[in-house]
Amino acid sequence: MSLFDGYTSEGFSEVGEADAIRNHYRPLIDRLEQFGPDEFADRVRMCDSAFQRQGITFAVYGAEEGTERVWPLDLIPRIIPGHEWSHVEAGLKQRVRALNAFLDDVYVGEQASLEQGIVPRWLAESADGYMPEVQGIEVPEGSRCTISGIDLVRDDEGVYRVLEDNVRVPSGISYVIENRVAMTRVLPVAFSKYRVRPVGHYGASLSMTLRHAAPVGISDPVIVVLTPGSYNSAYFEHAFLARQLGAQLVEGRDLVVRDHSVYMRTTHGLRNVDVIYRRVGDEFIDPVVFRSDSVLGVPGLMSAVRAGTVTLANAIGNGVADDKGIYPFVPEMIRYFLDEEPILPNVTTYLPWEPDQLDEVLSRLDELVVKPVAEAGGKGIVIGHQADDETLRRTADQLRADPRGFIAQEVVQLSTHPTFVDDALGPRHIDLRPFVLSGGGEIEVIPGGLTRVALREGSLIVNSSAGGGSKDTWVLVSDT
Repeated sequence: MSLFDGYTSEGFSEVGEADAIRNHYRPLIDRLEQFGPDEFADRVRMCDSAFQRQGITFAVYGAEEGTERVWPLDLIPRIIPGHEWSHVEAGLKQRVRALNAFLDDVYVGEQASLEQGIVPRWLAESADGYMPEVQGIEVPEGSRCTISGIDLVRDDEGVYRVLEDNVRVPSGISYVIENRVAMTRVLPVAFSKYRVRPVGHYGASLSMTLRHAAPVGISDPVIVVLTPGSYNSAYFEHAFLARQLGAQLVEGRDLVVRDHSVYMRTTHGLRNVDVIYRRVGDEFIDPVVFRSDSVLGVPGLMSAVRAGTVTLANAIGNGVADDKGIYPFVPEMIRYFLDEEPILPNVTTYLPWEPDQLDEVLSRLDELVVKPVAEAGGKGIVIGHQADDETLRRTADQLRADPRGFIAQEVVQLSTHPTFVDDALGPRHIDLRPFVLSGGGEIEVIPGGLTRVALREGSLIVNSSAGGGSKDTWVLVSDT
């Protein structure tokens, strides 16, 4: 019995149809056809056991059986041919350059983009992520988006579209690297049939990027990773990245500010810190400037940032650029700052604060997706055709009461990919979060990224915190 017996796809299938497999998937499918469901299930269990032993976990919010689970990796990888990736990579670099330029304009420039209405001033200044407290603070080489995670989807015609920008503290890169290690061990023959671009150099690339971010005059910076602590849902990643960087993993209580400089407490006394890769949100980073009740940050940290003795990556205030209400204006940012046409299109988006657009959204609520502008991880999303009447009524009331708090988008079905669920293959919707490093005047896109998969049949919610899984993403050196 073949693993693919009875498999049928829907929507835009990454692999193709059963009688027309895409060329770049053919070697993989030929290899997988040699497995029966039982043998493949054994390899799945082998991978899960390895992840469990290594403590590769994540949090699922609202799960009755507990929040901590082993990271779910589906063993059928996504494969992207070289020419497709070249297009995606160019679009990601373009988008991050524009976002960096916009943020620099807002915080240290003349705010020309706001003055000229490229982004409405009132919209930017009302974003939850806009931080007027950091006005005037320079960032080395204007690379405010040191690490970006740009979420992409493919529509029913196979077009890559940007779904969301994540330029605050994007997560998931550790799973990209661990997924690759697991795949080469569990399916070594399948992997060997391809020339796949590596991802294991991420630690070295991130280290170089953070070194470029060091304050002026610091040639050998001391770098630390600042975590909220072991109870944070992404703590595995924080510890993983600290190991990759050869840096200390610290909490707020491990750092102290003296004379506008940051020091780390060690058994040998205080040691100066030059760069902080922070995984703590803006509002918690310094209780003196932001939330006074925060115990996660470092009192006085912003005085050191303003003095230029330490650099935070990513910069404080980036949230003004990845607010979902700002997202529809990124194509215009690209035209304005770069004088280029956007390479990667957005998803068609409606702005409820515009009265005519609000009327259209309300009239088509059962056809659209409504998203809160300040939420993440799929929280608060209402998919119209899947919502009951009461949910639609409640959403309509929320839109009327707070139109600035939401956007609406056309439903993108997301491409599908064979996924092994409940000991059988079935089509599941996927997206892609590539990771982009910006520093030293250069932008690097890590080949592939985190392919997230909606494990529930028919679901469009791929976020791991909402029960989604992942796939290894193989970017080919050439097209086959």
